[in-house]
Amino acid sequence: MSIRTACPYCGVGCGVRATPDGRSLTVEGDADHPANLGRLCSKGSALGSTVGLEGRLLHPMIGTRRASWNEAIARVAGRFSETIARHGSDSVAFYVSGQLLTEDYYVANKLMKGFIGSGNIDTNSRLCMASAVIAHKLAFGADLVPGCYEDLELADLVVFSGHNAAWTHPVLFRRMEAARARGQRHVVIDPRRTDTAEAADLHLALAPQTDVRLWNGLLADLMRRDAVDRAYIAAHVAGFADVEAELARADQSPQAVAADCGVPLADLETFFRMFAETPRTVSLFSMGANQSAQGVAKGSAILNVHLATGRIGKPGACPFSITGQPNAMGGRETGGMATTLTGHMDFDEAARARVGRFWGAPRVAPAPGLKAVDMFDAVADGRIKAIWIMATNPAVSLPDASRVRAALEACSFVVVSDCVADTDTLAFAHVKLPALAWGEKDGTVTNSERRISRQRPLFAPPGEARADWRIIADVATAMGFGDGFGWRNPGQVFREWARLSAYENTGRVLNLGPMAGISPEAYEALEPVQWPVTAAGGTPRLFTDGRFQTADGRARMVPVAARGPAQPATAAFPLSLNTGRVRDHWHTMTRTALAPELCRHAPEPYVEMHPADAGPLGIADGALARVQTAQGEAVALARISDRQRRGSIFMPMHWTEALAPAGRSNPLVAAEVDPRSGQPEFKHTPARVRAYRETWRGFFLARDAWRAPSGLDLVWRRIPHAACQLHEFAGRGDERERAALHKALAGKPGGDVLRFEDPGAGSLREAWLAGERLDRVIFFTAAGALPPRDWLAELFAAESLAAADRAALLIGRQPGTPSDTSAIVCACRGVRARRIETAIGEGCATLDAVAEATGAGANCGSCRPEIARMIGAARGEVRHAA
Repeated sequence: MSIRTACPYCGVGCGVRATPDGRSLTVEGDADHPANLGRLCSKGSALGSTVGLEGRLLHPMIGTRRASWNEAIARVAGRFSETIARHGSDSVAFYVSGQLLTEDYYVANKLMKGFIGSGNIDTNSRLCMASAVIAHKLAFGADLVPGCYEDLELADLVVFSGHNAAWTHPVLFRRMEAARARGQRHVVIDPRRTDTAEAADLHLALAPQTDVRLWNGLLADLMRRDAVDRAYIAAHVAGFADVEAELARADQSPQAVAADCGVPLADLETFFRMFAETPRTVSLFSMGANQSAQGVAKGSAILNVHLATGRIGKPGACPFSITGQPNAMGGRETGGMATTLTGHMDFDEAARARVGRFWGAPRVAPAPGLKAVDMFDAVADGRIKAIWIMATNPAVSLPDASRVRAALEACSFVVVSDCVADTDTLAFAHVKLPALAWGEKDGTVTNSERRISRQRPLFAPPGEARADWRIIADVATAMGFGDGFGWRNPGQVFREWARLSAYENTGRVLNLGPMAGISPEAYEALEPVQWPVTAAGGTPRLFTDGRFQTADGRARMVPVAARGPAQPATAAFPLSLNTGRVRDHWHTMTRTALAPELCRHAPEPYVEMHPADAGPLGIADGALARVQTAQGEAVALARISDRQRRGSIFMPMHWTEALAPAGRSNPLVAAEVDPRSGQPEFKHTPARVRAYRETWRGFFLARDAWRAPSGLDLVWRRIPHAACQLHEFAGRGDERERAALHKALAGKPGGDVLRFEDPGAGSLREAWLAGERLDRVIFFTAAGALPPRDWLAELFAAESLAAADRAALLIGRQPGTPSDTSAIVCACRGVRARRIETAIGEGCATLDAVAEATGAGANCGSCRPEIARMIGAARGEVRHAA
């Protein structure tokens, strides 16, 4: 029987129907869930590949030894209580995650802000949505997202501002397909020509950090055209005159704006005209806008345009901040961020007293706590002496990540609760607490359109793993706060949270009051619903009556000035490093790396750069390149493409110490933050690139994951396959380096060994067999090509090798069959680019025709934008960046 639950990946909040069978799982989209209407992306479709118990943390650990829960809880509670008694409540901190459920968030926030009495709880949502939160509060009086997904289908114009929806929110992108067919137009504002930009009617490849200039220029142009809604402004908006005065301080002519933003004047004028002439406009803004030292200003500039034109609270017209994580919104609602108390309340005296009365809390935090980057700075300098990290991996995901590692290494007491046993952050934990994973969790999440959905358990808790809310409550009880943390199930936590949202609520939009008395049966059967919840149900759109959550009910336009990057490029670091996500991976890959099919489209770290930047540096496509900033260095595969703006480079953020220690991007990122939101600047760090110039290359295939021993100067990457693990190597040493690596790889003698060696070419090929099965393969070369890896990787699935395959092992190619080594395009079906190109060449001129011929794009559809680009390229329709 299928169980309805919610996907654990992005903020779309897709519904999933999952059918468990033992510990295996089949999944499909939930056609009855209003967020996705039955669709899933490549990641959601592969959830069944990620629910095994390999690599799970299943027992509490103190240091390197297994401990009982009683001992682990006592250790955590004792050390936190001790630290607070000696150094005060601000000497401890929680760093939590958008992967937590709302119930988990609520309990963690209650313990820290209500009973420990510090504001030092922050979430990794600080890294993705904090600037939008502040922009919303400035404009609307609270962190309120006004629109709903239906608006994306009703809009006549959608503006993607720093939002590659085709990769980061592919289900939403597919929801717009029908609207595109009826004539909906898309404009993409992004330095990169992403798949979203490739399919758009207009792409503005603006220079880094010129977003505010662009949106201010648009507003000024709308004023010149008399395209602002002065009646709406007079009735519902304050601050227009101040914004108008700010705009007058700079030359807002299209010519000046185009020059400053680095975009063609004709394209800019087209955008201005399209916006002015299209009342039903949705502006989607995401990481490209938020992850900036001027992220709040970017968000405010976007909101200003919509308020000035009255394009808010109406079907098909709104500014829409899209969240990155499945429960970033739940964390924002319950107070998971250091800058709010709970329930969209701030730290004013009335709110503190209200929350204190409701909780019966002894010491409500008097002020906001430390935001993420500041929090780890305080760990580094000793102000924070004990930290509890929940369901996130800051040793990889925070900027200037090497400094974060050093801070954790020096910290007196680090607790990590997680579901996996081996993350970069867990390496620094003094106590490790096993938490439930997706498929075991029980609670609620809130998606980007304010829709609350249930995550339901599919499996019994494995080992000794516990729900996060229960772990926190157990620690709270051991600290002496048991009266406030005595829930027996997540439904009780949810009811308390719903009551708090309604408690003495005389004007806060966030209100779950009608759900405060929800029965256990109704909680279990809860259907997706958008807050604020009324007796009649959910609320799709906010501000339909022009009333906002401010003292006078009017929205506020906020003057913002365009300014340059916090760290401009220099002669030493002339390029702008931009980091972000790839299509099929998620965060630090602790889940997606378990699904080999998700490792095919972008199998290893890369740096994308424009040919005009790569050529003078002698960097060729497919070669290794060194990326350097003032913070650190990484080595990644070079991808040369004119889809990247000149002067800018792009690196994905996902890889970790266990998968590609030299390819981690966040140690390169400067820890610049927005001064109001504290959100880090992930989209611009001055950088330079050099050729790596390896002297030899090689790969190693084995059934288990392997890590290079210390002391070897290597660049290596691990790429999961279905039946084995592929390890790619490169080095700049001589034969002694290769011999040392070979010794580490070969291990103990045993089994049959096939071997070929050519010392003159620095070539070595070996294959080990265990009985009739392939056990290990090593290929090294100092000159010449290496064979494709896929055929060799597939042989590991065979129970016994055919004679012909055994004979061809050291050749590395299937005998008599030419290998297709082109890139994987469709992760679900494993369809490569060459097969799709062949189908297009044979007359498949539409997405559906390609899907019919090859299977690509027929399942989740995440690859459809890339296939559309390939069809366009075959027609000669590819646009080129400036």
